[in-house]
Amino acid sequence: MPRTGVPAYADHVKVLAPAGLDRLLEALAERGYRLLGPTVTEGAITYDEIRSAADLPAGWTDEQEAGTYRLARRDDDALFGYGVGPQSWKRVLHPPTQTLLRARRNGEAELELVDETVEPEPMAFVGVRSCDLHAIAKLDRVFLGGRFVNPAYEARRGRVFVVAVNCGVAAATCFCASMGTGPRATSGFDIALTEVLEDGGRYYLAEAGTERGEELLAAVSGRQAAPEEVAAGERVVERTAASMERQLDTEGLPELLAANREHPRWDEVADRCLTCGNCTMVCPTCFCTTVEDVTDLTGNEAERRQVWDSCYSLDFTYLHGGDAVRPSARGRYRHWLTHKLGTWHDQFGSSGCVGCGRCIAWCPVGIDITEEATAIRGN
Repeated sequence: MPRTGVPAYADHVKVLAPAGLDRLLEALAERGYRLLGPTVTEGAITYDEIRSAADLPAGWTDEQEAGTYRLARRDDDALFGYGVGPQSWKRVLHPPTQTLLRARRNGEAELELVDETVEPEPMAFVGVRSCDLHAIAKLDRVFLGGRFVNPAYEARRGRVFVVAVNCGVAAATCFCASMGTGPRATSGFDIALTEVLEDGGRYYLAEAGTERGEELLAAVSGRQAAPEEVAAGERVVERTAASMERQLDTEGLPELLAANREHPRWDEVADRCLTCGNCTMVCPTCFCTTVEDVTDLTGNEAERRQVWDSCYSLDFTYLHGGDAVRPSARGRYRHWLTHKLGTWHDQFGSSGCVGCGRCIAWCPVGIDITEEATAIRGN
């Protein structure tokens, strides 16, 4: 029986000192994983290759609002004291550009296919937030859960070790608590960390979510967490959830959107929307692609590439011999929002939104998906 007032998982939580976090990363590298984690690059926190905890954004946070993102200094050395940046792990699992096939002339005017199949390397995702864990699960449903499995995604996904981090900070654009997707990681990870800053010190609570996570933690020095330390970690997550300024009421939302296709709010948002597609590029669950054929200047080599596409593009709905299906900004924004929050349920059994807030921060005119859904509801 769990102790009164202590979460049921408390007996499985380990305390790591800052040096223990470094040892955890070392242990992953020793097992052949390429480490990918948050770093400060060109004024934003992005995901890139790291070698140790020294590469993490110590002492940095971000200030986000509709159409606004900037980094700022914290008054401590927290490694995970920020929200989410412009990138998601979709960029690694479902890259913006992938070569589908390559062909070249063999000298006799005949074409031959070039086999460039490379087995994906094992990767460790470090610092994955709960909203992005849910986003990865949605991409799994899209690429692996149907009748046709995407082999490239499957190969990469099967070689990923996930180190999640429970959020200690909520950006002003976050609304994962209202979506049931955060800020605490509950599934989809091998190890979950909580960064606790108290009395001028810093330690990490580490919880294994899989057998390989348990095996890795066993190789890292640390000790079982005391009840008060587990409670401190819970307070971190609770404060983060309570601090979220935005929320999205999802009750009956798919039916509401379906019944309001001619709502005047669509015209209002169309007056502001630039149809740039930024929201689809930063969204961790948007998955649409198109195919491009590219030939070199000599005509001897050609590639077929899969690249990210956006439903804000006119070409996205172009029909041969006719016009675009959604020529207006009104039609394109309405399609994106009603699909993300409504008809995604029909396709995949859940909402396509995880409440990360990226589409709000990175919209150049500050369009807020929570505000638009609320306006359609009439609140």
